[in-house]
Amino acid sequence: MTLTTRIPPAPARPAHRDANVLRWLAAYTFSLVGDSVYYMALAWAAARSGSPGQAGLVLAVGAVPRALLMLGGGVVADRFGPRRVVIGSDAARSVIILGMAAALVVTGPQLWLLIVLALVFGAVDAVLLPALGALPPRITGPDELARVQGLKGLAARIANITGAPLGGLAVALGGTAATFAVAGALFAASTALLVRVRIARLDDEGERTRKPPLRDLADGLRYIRGHRLLAPLMLVIAVGELGFAAPLNIGLALLAKERAWGAAGMGWIVAAFGAGAGAASLLLSLRGRIPRAGLVLPLSLLGGTTAIAALAYAPSVAYAAVAGVFVGLLAGLSGALCGALTQTATEPAYLGRVTAVASLFTMGVAPLGYPLAGAAIGAWGTTPVFLAGAGVCATGAVIGLASRPLRRAELPRRARSN
Repeated sequence: MTLTTRIPPAPARPAHRDANVLRWLAAYTFSLVGDSVYYMALAWAAARSGSPGQAGLVLAVGAVPRALLMLGGGVVADRFGPRRVVIGSDAARSVIILGMAAALVVTGPQLWLLIVLALVFGAVDAVLLPALGALPPRITGPDELARVQGLKGLAARIANITGAPLGGLAVALGGTAATFAVAGALFAASTALLVRVRIARLDDEGERTRKPPLRDLADGLRYIRGHRLLAPLMLVIAVGELGFAAPLNIGLALLAKERAWGAAGMGWIVAAFGAGAGAASLLLSLRGRIPRAGLVLPLSLLGGTTAIAALAYAPSVAYAAVAGVFVGLLAGLSGALCGALTQTATEPAYLGRVTAVASLFTMGVAPLGYPLAGAAIGAWGTTPVFLAGAGVCATGAVIGLASRPLRRAELPRRARSN
């Protein structure tokens, strides 16, 4: 069946000057800050209500429904439209978290209640994330999607900087219930802004909703497999994230411990990584387009791979921080280009399902390597694990360089006004 879609025309202004895009960006930022505050509240409540092992369980269980339901969330986004799904999911998160805040006032933090909350929140996230990825191509022109990826990256940096301190302040002043209430209010603010965002609709939305859900999912997977650009791009995303996630998420803490750099040393490295990633986002936000994006993507991933390997041999915090800047800069650039190329290459009718597959690799499959990486570091130290992660990332870069359609992929040029 041929899908007829209606793509929004390129806006008269660049995305960073388009009021509609900026409303979406503000909603996205509020949602990310709300996420940070929510996880701060959940971690604090879990630590107070059980042992360290039980607290870890509470924080981990939310990933289970996210991984299991993510592909189904992509079907939901394509079936009912991303705007409806995003607004409904964000509103549901607000109601759930505000309800938890009220429950904690009455009962206090109970371990079983926190586990239920984490499971429900993870299930809602599995529906929300694919719809979020399907929104940008419907609120701006294809030639502005790289800029939007840069703006998203800047929003993530803002959320990282403000979310944790805001959550800590809420815990200190009002306790766990108040912190959950703050998170719920942020999700409510995000929902209110999303209601005002205008997006284009698919002309055949009604027809597609009559197909069985499993057939929708199978169609999406076949679409990716048969696409000359998306098939290798999904492989690059999957392999690159698998090699990147474990060393940077669990490896840094163990590296700082092994070399007696302490928490302060780790903080400097993480800050350097954030500065590099922020610089990559700012570059895309201002420039809007990277020439020869399909070639720049694997080359920047390869450069980030070299920086990850350099971390394994850093003799001091200062050297490790310099490597962290390059990891953030190059990995941030490759990640943003992955997102922009995915969104420009995908037919809008499939964006939810394609985003779900990419999100499954980055948020579902990659974290499975954390326990293995931790065990390997315990047995052999950090250097072999960082080198192994760099090798896996390099494999992703080689896959990208070996694919002619990906190497030659370009982001759309901005149309000149008459």
